[in-house]
This record gives sequence, C-alpha cells and structure tokens, in this order.
Amino acid sequence: MLNYLRQQNWTGTAATHGVDEFVGLCPLHQETHPSFYVNVHKNRFYCHGCGQGGDVIRFVELSRQLSFRQSLVYLEQTSASPTNSAPPLKPPPTPPPAERTAVLEQAAAFYQEQLDRCPQALGYLKRRGLCDPALSKQLRIGYAHGGSLRRHLTTQGFSFDLLWRVGLLNSQGRDAFYGRIVFPLAQEERTVNLYGRSLGGDFAHRFLPGPKGGFYAWEQVRQCPEVILVEGLFDYAVLWQAGFHHVTCCLGTHLNACQVRQLCDGVRTVYLTFDVDVHGSGQRASQRLAHHLRKQGIATRRVLLPHGHDPNSFFVQGGDARTFQSLLEAAQP
Repeated sequence: MLNYLRQQNWTGTAATHGVDEFVGLCPLHQETHPSFYVNVHKNRFYCHGCGQGGDVIRFVELSRQLSFRQSLVYLEQTSASPTNSAPPLKPPPTPPPAERTAVLEQAAAFYQEQLDRCPQALGYLKRRGLCDPALSKQLRIGYAHGGSLRRHLTTQGFSFDLLWRVGLLNSQGRDAFYGRIVFPLAQEERTVNLYGRSLGGDFAHRFLPGPKGGFYAWEQVRQCPEVILVEGLFDYAVLWQAGFHHVTCCLGTHLNACQVRQLCDGVRTVYLTFDVDVHGSGQRASQRLAHHLRKQGIATRRVLLPHGHDPNSFFVQGGDARTFQSLLEAAQP
C-alpha cells in the first residue's frame, strides 16, 4: 500500500504514535490538514477527512473510478510495467456545493423511504440496539437496497454525471451504498455527506468523497456545559435512546479541523467515550485527544467502559442508563 502511494508521489510522515503508521494529505480529495493515514502493518489506508478507507485495491477503485475487476487488472499492469509507476492521481471533479446538497437531500429521503420496506435492514437496526422507530425517523436513517436510486434521481432532474461526481453512483451506474444502512450527515441544516454501514462483512463501511462536516448533530449540544463524545453513529443512537441527549459523534477517532473548532468555541467538559477494544487503539486515541484538548483549555474526562466494549455493545449486551451514568460519574481526567 505505502509503496504504491509513493509511486503516485504521495508524501507521508511517520505518525506520532507509531513508526508503522504514516500520515499525509489525502489524494482522494482537496485538503490542507493531513488526515490520510496508512498502516504499514495492516497494509490499509483511512482518511479522517473524507472517510474513505480500505486496501490498495479499494484505493485504486476510488482514485481511478474503476470497478473491482478493473482495479485488479490495473494493478497487475502497473506492477508488470518497467517503471512500476502510474500517472499521478487527481481528485474527482467536485460539483458546486448547492448542487451537491440538493442531490444528497434527495438521496437521503429516498433511502429513508426504502428502510421500512426491508425487514433485513430493520432487523439489523434492532440487533444493534436501535429499537425505537421514531428515533430512526428522527435520525433520517435509510437503507440502500440497490437498483433504483439512479432511476429515481434522474427523474428528479439530476444528471448521471452529477450523481457520479458526488459519488452516489460508481462508473457502471450502480448504487455506491448498495447493501448498507445510510445515515445523512448535516452541518448547519445542510446535508454534506452520507455514511453507509454494511449489514455484514461483505462491504466496507463508507462515506462519500468530500468533507464529512463537523460533529454529528452538533447544533443540539453546542450550548451544553457537558458533552459526551463517541466514535460511531450506533454509539450515538443507543445513548440518545437511553436518554443521554448531550451526546455527539466524531465519526472516527481523529478529529478534523472543523470538529476541533467546534469543541473550542465555548467552555465545556467533554466526556471521551471511545472503544475499550482488545488492541487498545480506542483508548490510545482517547488519550491523545484528551491531551490535545487540554492544551486548548478544554476540560476532558475519559469514560472507561467494560473491557471489549463500545457504548453500542454496552447497551446491546444488557447495560442500562443507570450503570452508564455511574461510568460518567467515575470518569477520570
């Protein structure tokens, strides 16, 4: 993965928390703050700006707008070439913000309509602990069953070229979110991106190319003196369902520049409620973020869930609001 990126003139520096990880500007979208990470040990990448991640095949799919099979052929040809190199990467053309917002709003509404028609998707939400249909509607959760998004949006007046540039369709015209639960991501009441969560292990979770915006549902908590910060949207959903409405989600463990500004725009205490996973990555990220926020004058508390749990699994496996409240009260700086 790293060798391929360097062939494309990508420049990364060793991340501060390990020599096996490199960070640099994302080749998939325009950015000024490095948020593109490459893990040498796992041979995978992830961008905390646009939310894309995967292996080298997935990177070629995204950067070259190729299918999986075409990407394999491309990589074989590249490795067989005398120079073992390829043309420099260019980000896909970005549509104007107003056009992007309009088509994302329509796509989100379409996916939301499809959710109630798919028992498999509804069953998945229940298994993830989201049992309140009203909350699913409030969060505008949808499902991409595939097959009819292109037809629906083109009848609404959106061109195939626009749908492809936004990332809703791949180069073959298929729904890019096929087989995924879809969450709209809004900023200042505008849909700025979509997040797709696979029902199983068949598909990678994904964002559309482009910025993912700030914290999830930030406007609802920005005036709160205490904020619970979680990694994932299902963490957010189960906490909200349990009555913790001063919660927001950073959609990963690395904050982008917009999110840092949001946390620093007032006086508040942030309860970092990241995964307590086997490899310790969630807690390492929590420690780094706590250190950074304290330097900015933001009070932090680290919430320690039972070993092996995130907020979602904590509630799914029998945790309740009273026990979680006790964990908040026991949180340490």
